[in-house]
Amino acid sequence: MSVRSPVITLLTDFGIRDAYVGIMKGVILGINPDARVVDLTHDIPPQQVRPAALILRSAVRFFPPGTIHVAVVDPGVGASRRPILIETDAGCLIGPDNGVLSLAAATLGRRAVRAIENETLFRHPVSQTFHGRDVFAPAAAHLSCGVGAESFGPPLETIVELAVPALRRAGSTLTGEVIAVDHFGNLVTNIDADAILSFPAPAVSVSIEGKRVAGPVRAYSAVPEGVALAIVGSWGMVEIAVRNGSAAQTFAAGPGTPVTVVVETRDT
Repeated sequence: MSVRSPVITLLTDFGIRDAYVGIMKGVILGINPDARVVDLTHDIPPQQVRPAALILRSAVRFFPPGTIHVAVVDPGVGASRRPILIETDAGCLIGPDNGVLSLAAATLGRRAVRAIENETLFRHPVSQTFHGRDVFAPAAAHLSCGVGAESFGPPLETIVELAVPALRRAGSTLTGEVIAVDHFGNLVTNIDADAILSFPAPAVSVSIEGKRVAGPVRAYSAVPEGVALAIVGSWGMVEIAVRNGSAAQTFAAGPGTPVTVVVETRDT
């Protein structure tokens, strides 16, 4: 990669109360002062790999070609999991090999994977608890300066793949589940817009744990304040929301909560 000042994004579960994120940025800028560092989010629930992978997947396609995405949600830090670099059609992904990069890699078009093993590209001494600072941030910075991917370590044939729960279809019923909860308390499901459109019916109803919600609607304003609704959100997935409220609180729901879509039959 020959670009001198590409975008480097950061996604972590570090929060913003401590200095961890700022330190990672300092390491990056110490190696490449021209780097443009973008915070995706640092509010991932601690050690929760799946929400991190889903959020990363939802974001990467909005960045310019050549962007380097660093994701550090790493409950296995200091253990046997591998640090990896994934080359894609649209840029690179750097992070632990625990599935956090796998969904974004598939979205961007995975080309090649390498273990990050070249210790000359690390910050020393390497902490057993802060690879974001000592391994992943330096790797991203060196890559942004033009160090070739082949310099980081040997190629890998496989990575840890994160599985998103599959939809279940039985006749006129499609059963999915909540896979993430956003800052507003909206419940993101694994039901995409195409799945609903695939029903050869004039209308469908959406329920969460047996409780029907309005819609699917085109806008939150389609229902009164405090009313629960289904809508296709910015991820392209069906979401359960409450206008000016929190669906997560209203339904005491979270990842794994079942959501069903049923074809409505209409009398003629």
